[in-house]
Amino acid sequence: MSAFDLSGRVALVTGGNGGIGLGMAKGLASAGATVVIAGRNKAKADAALAELRAIDPRADFIEIDVLKEESCRGAVKAVADKFGRLDILVNNAGTAVRKPPEELTAAEWHLVMDTNVTSAFLCSQAVYPHMKKVGGGKIINIGSMMTIFASSYAAPYASSKGAIVQMARSFAVAWAKDNIQVNSILPGWIDTELTKKAREQVPGLHERVLARTPAARWGAPGDFAGIAVFLASPASDFLTGTAIPVDGGYSVMA
Repeated sequence: MSAFDLSGRVALVTGGNGGIGLGMAKGLASAGATVVIAGRNKAKADAALAELRAIDPRADFIEIDVLKEESCRGAVKAVADKFGRLDILVNNAGTAVRKPPEELTAAEWHLVMDTNVTSAFLCSQAVYPHMKKVGGGKIINIGSMMTIFASSYAAPYASSKGAIVQMARSFAVAWAKDNIQVNSILPGWIDTELTKKAREQVPGLHERVLARTPAARWGAPGDFAGIAVFLASPASDFLTGTAIPVDGGYSVMA
C-alpha cells in the first residue's frame, strides 16, 4: 500500500465548497478518501460536489454555520455517524475584514476570530474522540502568510492566523499520545474569491504579489491537493506541530 493511499479514510473539509478548501478536497478524494465538504452556501456546494463526485461518487456535503458551536459539533457528529468514522479534519473555513485597526468594530473582530479560530477549536475538539477510537487521525489547519507577516489592513485576520497555528501546535503536543498529527498550511497569495476582493480593495496588490513571488504567479487552489494528501496520509505520521508555507517562494524572497 502506498504511503499516500487514503482508501478507507473519511475526511471533513470546512469551507470545502470553493477555493483552497475545494482544491484540497479534490486531492483527498483522488487519493481514495471519502470526502465531506461543509459550508453554508448550498448552491455553491452543489457545484463543488459535482466536481468532487466526478472523482469519487461517495463525496458528500453537510451544512455548517461555523459561528455556532452546536453547528460545528453537530456536523462532526453527523459525518462520523453516517460513515462510521472520521479520520481527517481540514479546518479551512475563513473570512477577513480589511480596515485600519482604528476603524474596526468589536463585532468585526469577533466575526473574524470566531470564523477562523473558534470554529477550528470546536471542530478539532469534536473529532478527537472519533480519531482516538480508530487509533489516530490527521488535523490540518489553514494559516496564512499573515501568520508570518504583518499588514496595516488585516489585524484581525493576521491575529486569527497566528492563533490557529499556535493552536495546532498545542493540540499536536497534547494528542501525540493518541497518534493524532496536527499541522498547519500557510497559503501565500492564492487566486480565490477572498483574494479577488483584496485586489479590489488594496491598490497595487496584484503587481506587488507578482513582483515578490519567485514563481511569478498567483497560486491556484489545485496547488494544495498534494500537500493535503501528504498531511492526511501515513507519509506524514512523524510530522506534527509544523506550519508549511505553500506560497511559490513568497516567504523566502528578499
